[in-house]
Amino acid sequence: MYFRKLAGTEMNRVSPEHLDDSPRHPVYLMLHNIRSMWNVGSMFRTADAAGIEKMFITGYTATPPRKEIDKTALGAQECVRWEFCADPLEAIGCMKASGIKIFGLEIAEQSTPYTAVQKDDFPLCLVVGNEVEGIDDEVLIHCDEVLEIPQYGTKHSLNVAVAAGIALFELVRAVRSGM
Repeated sequence: MYFRKLAGTEMNRVSPEHLDDSPRHPVYLMLHNIRSMWNVGSMFRTADAAGIEKMFITGYTATPPRKEIDKTALGAQECVRWEFCADPLEAIGCMKASGIKIFGLEIAEQSTPYTAVQKDDFPLCLVVGNEVEGIDDEVLIHCDEVLEIPQYGTKHSLNVAVAAGIALFELVRAVRSGM
């Protein structure tokens, strides 16, 4: 069997001109206290690929425009809806008032596998935290659920952008299977 890579024009992607009219998955992503702008850019790129509704950037996480974000986002920072809110609890309160459930991505007591999300959990916001410290305790206690990606190596951690990508695409799979 021969596989031929598709050209960009053959991929049936949404054009930037039609982006606002295209449906999004009922998934939000909150970045809290992310220290690496390259990780921020990578999560913008993943958020665009997953077709999520919006990103919330909180705490000291850098926002576009920044050359470090642009380098890894490759233009996705112009396509993904995002909002900066210094206080993560304010953003969480607004989302909860709108009916959005808050799911942390963290290794924690009583966490559930990231694959356990059900159709009735949507809309939901996935919260990711600092590369070293994870999600702050004062944010974690406001989560409705905590999801965990099982890990089998010695380090018990993934890069935050990698973990967000794994979880986001699982959430998209879960919501699309219920469509």
